[in-house]
Amino acid sequence: MNQSTFVKSTLILTIATLLSKALGSLFRIPLQNIAGDEVLGIFSIVYPVYLVALILSVAGIPTAISKLIAEARATENESNIRAIYITASILAVLFGLTSFSFIYVFSDPIANMLGGPQVQTALIIVAATLLVAPYMAVYRGYFQGFDDMRPTGTSQVIEQLVRVTLILLMAYYLVSINASTEVISGGVMVGSVFGALASLIYLLVLYHRSPFKVVKSKKFTFTTFKVWSGKILKLSIPIAIGSITMALLNFVDSVTVPFGLRQAGIDLSEIHYLFGIYSRGTTMVQIATVFASSIVLPLIPLMTRKMAEKDLIGTRSIIERTHYMTYLISWPASFGLLALTLPVNLGLFTNLEGSSVLAIIGFSSVFTSLVLLGTGILQGMDLAKVAALFIIFGVLLKTVFNVLFIRMLGLDGAALSTLVVYVILFIINSFYIKKHIQFTLFNKRTVKILVSSIIMGVVIGFPTLFIDFATWSRLQALGYVCVAIALGVVLYFLQLFLYKEIGKNELKNVIKRRK
Repeated sequence: MNQSTFVKSTLILTIATLLSKALGSLFRIPLQNIAGDEVLGIFSIVYPVYLVALILSVAGIPTAISKLIAEARATENESNIRAIYITASILAVLFGLTSFSFIYVFSDPIANMLGGPQVQTALIIVAATLLVAPYMAVYRGYFQGFDDMRPTGTSQVIEQLVRVTLILLMAYYLVSINASTEVISGGVMVGSVFGALASLIYLLVLYHRSPFKVVKSKKFTFTTFKVWSGKILKLSIPIAIGSITMALLNFVDSVTVPFGLRQAGIDLSEIHYLFGIYSRGTTMVQIATVFASSIVLPLIPLMTRKMAEKDLIGTRSIIERTHYMTYLISWPASFGLLALTLPVNLGLFTNLEGSSVLAIIGFSSVFTSLVLLGTGILQGMDLAKVAALFIIFGVLLKTVFNVLFIRMLGLDGAALSTLVVYVILFIINSFYIKKHIQFTLFNKRTVKILVSSIIMGVVIGFPTLFIDFATWSRLQALGYVCVAIALGVVLYFLQLFLYKEIGKNELKNVIKRRK
Protein backbone atom coordinates (compact mmCIF):
# COMPACT_ATOMS: atom_id res chain seq x y z
CA MET A 1 0.00 0.00 0.00
CA ASN A 2 1.49 3.35 -0.99
CA GLN A 3 1.55 6.31 1.41
CA SER A 4 -1.36 8.10 -0.29
CA THR A 5 -3.62 5.03 -0.18
CA PHE A 6 -2.69 4.36 3.45
CA VAL A 7 -3.55 7.92 4.51
CA LYS A 8 -6.83 7.82 2.58
CA SER A 9 -7.82 4.45 4.02
CA THR A 10 -6.91 5.56 7.53
CA LEU A 11 -8.97 8.74 7.14
CA ILE A 12 -12.01 6.81 5.86
CA LEU A 13 -11.82 4.28 8.68
CA THR A 14 -11.28 6.96 11.35
CA ILE A 15 -14.26 9.04 10.19
CA ALA A 16 -16.51 5.97 9.94
CA THR A 17 -15.40 4.69 13.36
CA LEU A 18 -15.91 8.15 14.88
CA LEU A 19 -19.43 8.37 13.43
CA SER A 20 -20.45 4.84 14.41
CA LYS A 21 -19.11 5.22 17.95
CA ALA A 22 -20.85 8.59 18.32
CA LEU A 23 -24.15 6.99 17.24
CA GLY A 24 -23.53 4.05 19.57
CA SER A 25 -23.01 6.37 22.54
CA LEU A 26 -25.51 9.19 22.02
CA PHE A 27 -28.63 7.02 21.60
CA ARG A 28 -28.59 6.08 25.31
CA ILE A 29 -29.79 9.57 26.19
CA PRO A 30 -33.08 9.39 24.22
CA LEU A 31 -33.45 5.74 25.31
CA GLN A 32 -33.38 6.85 28.95
CA ASN A 33 -35.78 9.72 28.17
CA ILE A 34 -38.26 7.38 26.45
CA ALA A 35 -38.06 4.24 28.59
CA GLY A 36 -36.63 5.44 31.92
CA ASP A 37 -33.67 4.58 34.12
CA GLU A 38 -34.72 0.98 34.81
CA VAL A 39 -34.69 0.04 31.12
CA LEU A 40 -31.41 1.92 30.65
CA GLY A 41 -30.09 0.01 33.67
CA ILE A 42 -31.06 -3.40 32.24
CA PHE A 43 -29.66 -2.44 28.84
CA SER A 44 -26.40 -1.26 30.44
CA ILE A 45 -26.10 -4.41 32.56
CA VAL A 46 -26.78 -6.85 29.72
CA TYR A 47 -24.94 -5.15 26.87
CA PRO A 48 -21.38 -5.49 28.29
CA VAL A 49 -21.94 -9.25 28.72
CA TYR A 50 -22.87 -9.52 25.04
CA LEU A 51 -20.10 -7.13 24.07
CA VAL A 52 -17.41 -9.19 25.81
CA ALA A 53 -18.64 -12.32 24.02
CA LEU A 54 -18.79 -10.40 20.73
CA ILE A 55 -15.28 -8.96 21.03
CA LEU A 56 -13.78 -12.31 21.98
CA SER A 57 -15.55 -13.85 18.98
CA VAL A 58 -14.97 -11.04 16.50
CA ALA A 59 -12.47 -8.30 17.36
CA GLY A 60 -9.28 -10.02 16.31
CA ILE A 61 -10.66 -11.68 13.18
CA PRO A 62 -10.65 -8.70 10.78
CA THR A 63 -7.10 -7.71 11.71
CA ALA A 64 -5.81 -11.30 11.56
CA ILE A 65 -7.43 -12.02 8.18
CA SER A 66 -6.31 -8.71 6.70
CA LYS A 67 -2.72 -9.32 7.83
CA LEU A 68 -2.61 -12.88 6.45
CA ILE A 69 -4.21 -11.91 3.13
CA ALA A 70 -1.86 -8.94 2.77
CA GLU A 71 1.11 -11.26 3.40
CA ALA A 72 -0.19 -13.77 0.86
CA ARG A 73 -0.49 -11.03 -1.74
CA ALA A 74 2.93 -9.60 -0.92
CA THR A 75 4.60 -13.00 -1.34
CA GLU A 76 2.50 -13.81 -4.42
CA ASN A 77 0.91 -16.83 -2.70
CA GLU A 78 -2.60 -15.78 -3.63
CA SER A 79 -3.76 -19.39 -3.66
CA ASN A 80 -3.64 -19.15 0.16
CA ILE A 81 -6.34 -16.46 0.17
CA ARG A 82 -9.10 -18.99 -0.41
CA ALA A 83 -7.84 -21.16 2.46
CA ILE A 84 -7.67 -18.12 4.77
CA TYR A 85 -11.20 -17.04 3.79
CA ILE A 86 -12.79 -20.48 4.24
CA THR A 87 -10.96 -21.15 7.52
CA ALA A 88 -11.99 -17.76 8.90
CA SER A 89 -15.62 -18.34 7.85
CA ILE A 90 -15.71 -21.72 9.63
CA LEU A 91 -14.15 -20.22 12.77
CA ALA A 92 -16.67 -17.37 12.66
CA VAL A 93 -19.63 -19.77 12.52
CA LEU A 94 -18.16 -21.89 15.34
CA PHE A 95 -17.44 -18.85 17.51
CA GLY A 96 -20.92 -17.48 16.93
CA LEU A 97 -22.74 -20.73 17.67
CA THR A 98 -20.61 -21.46 20.74
CA SER A 99 -21.03 -17.99 22.22
CA PHE A 100 -24.79 -17.87 21.58
CA SER A 101 -25.32 -21.42 22.88
CA PHE A 102 -23.38 -20.71 26.06
CA ILE A 103 -25.38 -17.56 26.85
CA TYR A 104 -28.70 -19.23 25.91
CA VAL A 105 -28.10 -22.38 27.98
CA PHE A 106 -26.83 -20.46 31.01
CA SER A 107 -29.13 -17.46 30.61
CA ASP A 108 -30.95 -18.18 33.87
CA PRO A 109 -27.89 -18.20 36.19
CA ILE A 110 -26.31 -15.34 34.22
CA ALA A 111 -29.50 -13.28 34.63
CA ASN A 112 -29.55 -13.95 38.38
CA MET A 113 -25.90 -12.89 38.57
CA LEU A 114 -26.81 -9.65 36.76
CA GLY A 115 -29.52 -8.66 39.19
CA GLY A 116 -32.54 -10.86 38.53
CA PRO A 117 -34.78 -12.63 35.98
CA GLN A 118 -35.89 -9.33 34.39
CA VAL A 119 -32.73 -9.26 32.28
CA GLN A 120 -33.04 -12.80 30.85
CA THR A 121 -35.17 -11.93 27.81
CA ALA A 122 -32.90 -9.05 26.83
CA LEU A 123 -29.83 -11.26 27.30
CA ILE A 124 -31.10 -14.02 25.00
CA ILE A 125 -32.28 -11.64 22.27
CA VAL A 126 -29.05 -9.64 22.11
CA ALA A 127 -27.01 -12.87 22.18
CA ALA A 128 -28.66 -13.83 18.87
CA THR A 129 -26.47 -11.13 17.29
CA LEU A 130 -23.53 -13.49 17.88
CA LEU A 131 -24.92 -15.75 15.13
CA VAL A 132 -24.34 -12.96 12.60
CA ALA A 133 -21.55 -10.67 13.79
CA PRO A 134 -18.53 -13.05 13.60
CA TYR A 135 -19.36 -13.94 9.98
CA MET A 136 -19.76 -10.23 9.20
CA ALA A 137 -16.28 -9.62 10.64
CA VAL A 138 -14.76 -12.06 8.14
CA TYR A 139 -15.82 -9.87 5.22
CA ARG A 140 -14.53 -6.72 6.90
CA GLY A 141 -11.14 -8.35 7.35
CA TYR A 142 -11.22 -9.76 3.83
CA PHE A 143 -11.63 -6.34 2.22
CA GLN A 144 -9.01 -4.84 4.55
CA GLY A 145 -6.56 -7.47 3.29
CA PHE A 146 -6.96 -5.92 -0.16
CA ASP A 147 -6.27 -2.42 1.25
CA ASP A 148 -9.92 -1.40 0.93
CA MET A 149 -11.16 0.13 4.18
CA ARG A 150 -14.39 1.56 2.75
CA PRO A 151 -16.52 -1.60 3.22
CA THR A 152 -15.49 -1.82 6.89
CA GLY A 153 -16.22 1.87 7.53
CA THR A 154 -19.52 1.91 5.65
CA SER A 155 -20.73 -1.34 7.22
CA GLN A 156 -19.98 0.04 10.70
CA VAL A 157 -22.13 3.10 10.02
CA ILE A 158 -24.95 1.00 8.49
CA GLU A 159 -24.91 -1.33 11.49
CA GLN A 160 -25.16 1.51 13.99
CA LEU A 161 -27.80 3.45 12.04
CA VAL A 162 -30.10 0.43 11.79
CA ARG A 163 -29.38 -0.62 15.37
CA VAL A 164 -29.97 2.78 16.96
CA THR A 165 -33.06 3.54 14.87
CA LEU A 166 -34.72 0.22 15.77
CA ILE A 167 -33.78 0.51 19.46
CA LEU A 168 -35.46 3.91 19.76
CA LEU A 169 -38.49 2.93 17.63
CA MET A 170 -39.03 -0.25 19.65
CA ALA A 171 -38.64 1.66 22.92
CA TYR A 172 -41.17 4.28 21.82
CA TYR A 173 -43.69 1.70 20.59
CA LEU A 174 -43.43 -0.63 23.60
CA VAL A 175 -43.69 2.26 26.06
CA SER A 176 -46.74 3.58 24.19
CA ILE A 177 -48.57 0.26 24.66
CA ASN A 178 -47.55 0.12 28.36
CA ALA A 179 -45.42 -3.00 27.95
CA SER A 180 -43.57 -4.30 31.00
CA THR A 181 -39.97 -3.30 31.71
CA GLU A 182 -38.83 -6.84 30.83
CA VAL A 183 -40.57 -6.72 27.43
CA ILE A 184 -39.24 -3.23 26.63
CA SER A 185 -35.69 -4.24 27.58
CA GLY A 186 -35.90 -7.34 25.40
CA GLY A 187 -37.58 -5.49 22.53
CA VAL A 188 -34.90 -2.83 22.20
CA MET A 189 -32.24 -5.53 21.87
CA VAL A 190 -33.76 -6.54 18.53
CA GLY A 191 -31.98 -3.49 17.08
CA SER A 192 -28.57 -5.12 17.62
CA VAL A 193 -29.58 -8.26 15.70
CA PHE A 194 -30.96 -6.40 12.70
CA GLY A 195 -28.09 -3.90 12.71
CA ALA A 196 -25.55 -6.71 12.34
CA LEU A 197 -27.74 -8.42 9.73
CA ALA A 198 -28.02 -5.23 7.64
CA SER A 199 -24.24 -4.80 7.77
CA LEU A 200 -23.68 -8.42 6.71
CA ILE A 201 -26.10 -8.12 3.76
CA TYR A 202 -24.29 -4.99 2.57
CA LEU A 203 -20.90 -6.74 2.79
CA LEU A 204 -22.18 -9.87 1.00
CA VAL A 205 -23.60 -7.84 -1.89
CA LEU A 206 -20.37 -5.84 -2.13
CA TYR A 207 -18.25 -8.99 -2.02
CA HIS A 208 -20.12 -10.67 -4.87
CA ARG A 209 -19.77 -7.55 -6.99
CA SER A 210 -16.10 -6.94 -6.19
CA PRO A 211 -13.01 -8.01 -8.15
CA PHE A 212 -11.60 -9.55 -4.96
CA LYS A 213 -13.87 -12.61 -4.92
CA VAL A 214 -12.16 -15.83 -3.90
CA VAL A 215 -10.96 -17.87 -6.87
CA LYS A 216 -11.25 -21.63 -6.44
CA SER A 217 -7.82 -23.23 -6.38
CA LYS A 218 -6.48 -26.26 -4.54
CA LYS A 219 -8.77 -28.50 -2.49
CA PHE A 220 -9.61 -27.34 1.03
CA THR A 221 -8.93 -30.10 3.60
CA PHE A 222 -9.10 -30.53 7.35
CA THR A 223 -5.31 -30.27 7.45
CA THR A 224 -5.55 -26.92 5.66
CA PHE A 225 -8.11 -25.81 8.21
CA LYS A 226 -5.84 -26.80 11.14
CA VAL A 227 -2.86 -24.92 9.71
CA TRP A 228 -4.71 -21.67 8.96
CA SER A 229 -6.94 -21.73 12.04
CA GLY A 230 -3.80 -21.90 14.18
CA LYS A 231 -2.35 -18.88 12.40
CA ILE A 232 -5.60 -16.89 12.62
CA LEU A 233 -6.11 -17.66 16.31
CA LYS A 234 -2.48 -16.86 17.16
CA LEU A 235 -2.96 -13.40 15.70
CA SER A 236 -6.56 -12.73 16.70
CA ILE A 237 -6.72 -13.81 20.36
CA PRO A 238 -4.23 -11.24 21.75
CA ILE A 239 -5.84 -8.52 19.60
CA ALA A 240 -9.29 -9.49 20.87
CA ILE A 241 -8.18 -9.34 24.50
CA GLY A 242 -6.42 -6.02 23.85
CA SER A 243 -9.59 -4.62 22.25
CA ILE A 244 -11.73 -5.54 25.20
CA THR A 245 -10.52 -2.86 27.65
CA MET A 246 -13.66 -0.79 28.20
CA ALA A 247 -16.12 -3.63 27.55
CA LEU A 248 -14.46 -5.92 30.09
CA LEU A 249 -14.40 -3.24 32.78
CA ASN A 250 -18.07 -2.47 32.03
CA PHE A 251 -18.74 -6.21 32.29
CA VAL A 252 -17.21 -6.17 35.77
CA ASP A 253 -19.66 -3.39 36.65
CA SER A 254 -22.56 -5.49 35.30
CA VAL A 255 -21.69 -8.26 37.75
CA THR A 256 -20.21 -6.50 40.79
CA VAL A 257 -22.38 -3.38 41.06
CA PRO A 258 -25.66 -5.39 41.45
CA PHE A 259 -23.80 -7.73 43.83
CA GLY A 260 -22.42 -4.80 45.84
CA LEU A 261 -25.84 -3.15 46.02
CA ARG A 262 -27.40 -6.39 47.27
CA GLN A 263 -24.66 -6.66 49.90
CA ALA A 264 -25.46 -3.08 50.91
CA GLY A 265 -29.06 -4.12 51.58
CA ILE A 266 -30.69 -2.64 48.45
CA ASP A 267 -33.93 -4.34 47.43
CA LEU A 268 -33.76 -6.44 44.25
CA SER A 269 -36.52 -4.38 42.62
CA GLU A 270 -34.40 -1.21 42.88
CA ILE A 271 -31.08 -2.57 41.59
CA HIS A 272 -31.77 -2.12 37.86
CA TYR A 273 -33.11 1.37 38.46
CA LEU A 274 -29.98 2.33 40.43
CA PHE A 275 -27.77 0.79 37.75
CA GLY A 276 -29.61 3.00 35.25
CA ILE A 277 -28.64 6.02 37.36
CA TYR A 278 -25.03 4.78 37.38
CA SER A 279 -25.19 4.27 33.60
CA ARG A 280 -25.81 7.98 33.08
CA GLY A 281 -22.15 8.46 33.94
CA THR A 282 -20.88 5.65 31.72
CA THR A 283 -22.96 7.06 28.86
CA MET A 284 -21.21 10.41 29.14
CA VAL A 285 -17.80 8.70 29.31
CA GLN A 286 -18.53 6.81 26.10
CA ILE A 287 -19.34 10.10 24.39
CA ALA A 288 -16.24 11.80 25.82
CA THR A 289 -13.94 8.96 24.72
CA VAL A 290 -15.22 8.68 21.14
CA PHE A 291 -12.15 10.48 19.76
CA ALA A 292 -9.63 8.29 21.60
CA SER A 293 -11.34 5.03 20.66
CA SER A 294 -11.60 6.16 17.02
CA ILE A 295 -7.90 6.91 16.51
CA VAL A 296 -6.75 3.59 18.00
CA LEU A 297 -7.79 1.42 15.02
CA PRO A 298 -5.70 3.24 12.38
CA LEU A 299 -2.96 3.90 14.97
CA ILE A 300 -2.12 0.20 15.38
CA PRO A 301 -1.04 -0.54 11.76
CA LEU A 302 0.80 2.80 11.58
CA MET A 303 2.77 1.95 14.74
CA THR A 304 3.42 -1.57 13.46
CA ARG A 305 4.84 -0.25 10.19
CA LYS A 306 7.14 2.22 11.96
CA MET A 307 8.39 -0.49 14.33
CA ALA A 308 8.99 -2.89 11.43
CA GLU A 309 11.06 -0.18 9.70
CA LYS A 310 12.97 0.30 13.00
CA ASP A 311 12.05 3.98 12.79
CA LEU A 312 12.25 4.79 16.51
CA ILE A 313 12.16 8.56 15.94
CA GLY A 314 9.00 8.21 13.84
CA THR A 315 7.45 5.88 16.43
CA ARG A 316 8.24 8.31 19.26
CA SER A 317 6.76 11.15 17.22
CA ILE A 318 3.51 9.22 16.69
CA ILE A 319 3.23 8.38 20.41
CA GLU A 320 3.81 11.99 21.45
CA ARG A 321 1.46 13.44 18.81
CA THR A 322 -1.40 11.09 19.67
CA HIS A 323 -0.95 11.80 23.38
CA TYR A 324 -0.95 15.53 22.67
CA MET A 325 -4.15 15.28 20.59
CA THR A 326 -5.81 13.22 23.32
CA TYR A 327 -4.77 15.71 26.01
CA LEU A 328 -6.00 18.60 23.87
CA ILE A 329 -9.52 17.12 23.68
CA SER A 330 -9.87 14.94 26.77
CA TRP A 331 -8.70 17.25 29.57
CA PRO A 332 -11.15 20.10 28.76
CA ALA A 333 -13.90 17.52 28.16
CA SER A 334 -13.39 15.94 31.60
CA PHE A 335 -13.22 19.26 33.46
CA GLY A 336 -16.21 20.50 31.45
CA LEU A 337 -18.27 17.44 32.45
CA LEU A 338 -17.24 17.91 36.07
CA ALA A 339 -18.15 21.61 36.03
CA LEU A 340 -21.50 21.16 34.31
CA THR A 341 -22.63 17.97 36.03
CA LEU A 342 -25.90 19.38 37.42
CA PRO A 343 -27.29 21.08 34.29
CA VAL A 344 -26.07 18.19 32.08
CA ASN A 345 -27.81 15.65 34.31
CA LEU A 346 -31.07 17.62 34.36
CA GLY A 347 -30.99 18.59 30.71
CA LEU A 348 -30.10 15.16 29.29
CA PHE A 349 -31.53 12.72 31.86
CA THR A 350 -34.61 14.65 33.15
CA ASN A 351 -33.59 15.01 36.83
CA LEU A 352 -30.63 15.48 39.20
CA GLU A 353 -30.43 11.95 40.58
CA GLY A 354 -26.94 10.45 40.63
CA SER A 355 -25.19 13.78 40.01
CA SER A 356 -22.23 12.84 42.20
CA VAL A 357 -21.82 9.59 40.27
CA LEU A 358 -21.99 11.50 36.99
CA ALA A 359 -19.36 13.98 38.25
CA ILE A 360 -16.84 11.32 39.29
CA ILE A 361 -17.25 9.12 36.19
CA GLY A 362 -17.32 12.17 33.91
CA PHE A 363 -13.97 13.32 35.26
CA SER A 364 -12.52 9.82 34.81
CA SER A 365 -13.12 10.11 31.04
CA VAL A 366 -9.67 11.65 30.47
CA PHE A 367 -7.95 8.62 31.99
CA THR A 368 -10.27 6.26 30.13
CA SER A 369 -9.21 7.93 26.87
CA LEU A 370 -5.53 7.68 27.80
CA VAL A 371 -5.86 3.99 28.71
CA LEU A 372 -7.54 3.25 25.37
CA LEU A 373 -4.73 5.11 23.63
CA GLY A 374 -2.01 3.35 25.65
CA THR A 375 -3.51 -0.07 24.90
CA GLY A 376 -3.55 0.74 21.18
CA ILE A 377 0.08 1.88 21.29
CA LEU A 378 1.16 -1.33 23.04
CA GLN A 379 -0.65 -3.37 20.38
CA GLY A 380 1.06 -1.36 17.65
CA MET A 381 4.42 -2.07 19.32
CA ASP A 382 3.66 -5.81 19.03
CA LEU A 383 3.04 -5.99 22.77
CA ALA A 384 -0.60 -7.08 22.56
CA LYS A 385 -0.03 -9.85 25.14
CA VAL A 386 1.36 -7.34 27.63
CA ALA A 387 -1.61 -5.03 27.01
CA ALA A 388 -3.93 -7.97 27.63
CA LEU A 389 -2.22 -8.78 30.94
CA PHE A 390 -2.61 -5.16 32.07
CA ILE A 391 -6.32 -5.30 31.24
CA ILE A 392 -6.77 -8.52 33.21
CA PHE A 393 -5.00 -6.85 36.14
CA GLY A 394 -7.38 -3.88 35.79
CA VAL A 395 -10.37 -6.22 35.81
CA LEU A 396 -9.18 -7.84 39.05
CA LEU A 397 -8.65 -4.42 40.63
CA LYS A 398 -12.08 -3.21 39.49
CA THR A 399 -13.74 -6.30 40.93
CA VAL A 400 -12.13 -5.83 44.34
CA PHE A 401 -12.56 -2.03 44.44
CA ASN A 402 -16.22 -2.20 43.36
CA VAL A 403 -17.14 -4.59 46.15
CA LEU A 404 -15.19 -2.61 48.78
CA PHE A 405 -16.16 0.91 47.70
CA ILE A 406 -19.85 0.18 47.07
CA ARG A 407 -20.21 -1.13 50.63
CA MET A 408 -18.78 2.12 51.96
CA LEU A 409 -20.14 4.70 49.49
CA GLY A 410 -22.95 3.07 47.48
CA LEU A 411 -23.07 4.06 43.79
CA ASP A 412 -20.45 6.76 44.40
CA GLY A 413 -18.11 3.92 45.36
CA ALA A 414 -18.53 2.25 41.97
CA ALA A 415 -17.77 5.57 40.27
CA LEU A 416 -14.70 6.14 42.45
CA SER A 417 -13.52 2.61 41.64
CA THR A 418 -13.70 3.43 37.92
CA LEU A 419 -11.60 6.56 38.36
CA VAL A 420 -8.94 4.84 40.50
CA VAL A 421 -8.59 1.81 38.19
CA TYR A 422 -8.19 3.91 35.04
CA VAL A 423 -5.59 6.13 36.72
CA ILE A 424 -3.61 3.03 37.73
CA LEU A 425 -3.86 1.50 34.23
CA PHE A 426 -2.76 4.80 32.66
CA ILE A 427 0.34 4.88 34.87
CA ILE A 428 1.21 1.24 34.14
CA ASN A 429 0.70 1.62 30.37
CA SER A 430 2.77 4.80 30.25
CA PHE A 431 5.62 3.29 32.29
CA TYR A 432 5.81 0.21 30.06
CA ILE A 433 5.70 2.20 26.81
CA LYS A 434 8.48 4.49 28.10
CA LYS A 435 10.50 1.41 29.03
CA HIS A 436 10.60 0.42 25.34
CA ILE A 437 10.55 3.82 23.66
CA GLN A 438 11.55 6.95 25.52
CA PHE A 439 8.94 9.63 24.90
CA THR A 440 7.80 12.78 26.65
CA LEU A 441 4.59 12.12 28.57
CA PHE A 442 4.27 15.54 30.23
CA ASN A 443 5.90 18.78 29.14
CA LYS A 444 5.18 22.52 29.05
CA ARG A 445 2.55 22.02 26.36
CA THR A 446 0.74 19.50 28.55
CA VAL A 447 0.84 21.89 31.52
CA LYS A 448 -0.66 24.66 29.36
CA ILE A 449 -3.51 22.36 28.33
CA LEU A 450 -4.11 21.26 31.93
CA VAL A 451 -4.07 24.81 33.36
CA SER A 452 -6.35 26.07 30.56
CA SER A 453 -8.78 23.20 31.22
CA ILE A 454 -8.88 23.86 34.97
CA ILE A 455 -9.46 27.60 34.56
CA MET A 456 -12.14 26.98 31.94
CA GLY A 457 -13.85 24.45 34.23
CA VAL A 458 -13.81 26.84 37.19
CA VAL A 459 -15.27 29.73 35.15
CA ILE A 460 -18.17 27.76 33.65
CA GLY A 461 -18.79 25.69 36.77
CA PHE A 462 -18.61 28.37 39.48
CA PRO A 463 -22.12 29.79 38.81
CA THR A 464 -23.64 26.31 39.26
CA LEU A 465 -22.72 26.47 42.96
CA PHE A 466 -25.30 29.24 43.44
CA ILE A 467 -28.08 28.01 41.14
CA ASP A 468 -30.92 25.80 42.38
CA PHE A 469 -31.29 23.60 39.30
CA ALA A 470 -34.04 21.61 41.01
CA THR A 471 -36.39 24.50 40.17
CA TRP A 472 -35.26 24.69 36.52
CA SER A 473 -36.84 23.05 33.50
CA ARG A 474 -34.88 20.74 31.21
CA LEU A 475 -34.95 23.38 28.47
CA GLN A 476 -33.40 25.96 30.79
CA ALA A 477 -30.70 23.49 31.84
CA LEU A 478 -29.86 22.61 28.24
CA GLY A 479 -29.72 26.31 27.39
CA TYR A 480 -27.28 26.87 30.22
CA VAL A 481 -25.14 23.93 29.05
CA CYS A 482 -25.02 25.21 25.46
CA VAL A 483 -24.02 28.73 26.53
CA ALA A 484 -21.44 27.38 29.01
CA ILE A 485 -19.91 25.06 26.40
CA ALA A 486 -19.63 27.91 23.88
CA LEU A 487 -18.02 30.14 26.50
CA GLY A 488 -15.77 27.30 27.67
CA VAL A 489 -14.48 26.50 24.18
CA VAL A 490 -13.62 30.13 23.44
CA LEU A 491 -12.02 30.60 26.88
CA TYR A 492 -10.02 27.38 26.54
CA PHE A 493 -8.58 28.23 23.12
CA LEU A 494 -8.05 31.88 24.08
CA GLN A 495 -5.82 30.73 26.91
CA LEU A 496 -3.90 28.43 24.60
CA PHE A 497 -3.43 31.39 22.27
CA LEU A 498 -2.16 33.59 25.09
CA TYR A 499 0.21 30.81 26.13
CA LYS A 500 1.37 30.70 22.47
CA GLU A 501 0.19 27.11 22.15
CA ILE A 502 -1.97 27.89 19.09
CA GLY A 503 -1.71 30.63 16.45
CA LYS A 504 -4.05 33.39 15.31
CA ASN A 505 -5.62 31.36 12.51
CA GLU A 506 -6.66 28.51 14.81
CA LEU A 507 -8.16 31.00 17.31
CA LYS A 508 -10.11 32.82 14.57
CA ASN A 509 -11.54 29.50 13.36
CA VAL A 510 -12.69 28.60 16.87
CA ILE A 511 -14.39 31.99 17.35
CA LYS A 512 -16.10 31.76 13.94
CA ARG A 513 -17.53 28.35 14.81
CA ARG A 514 -18.99 29.71 18.04
CA LYS A 515 -20.89 32.50 16.22
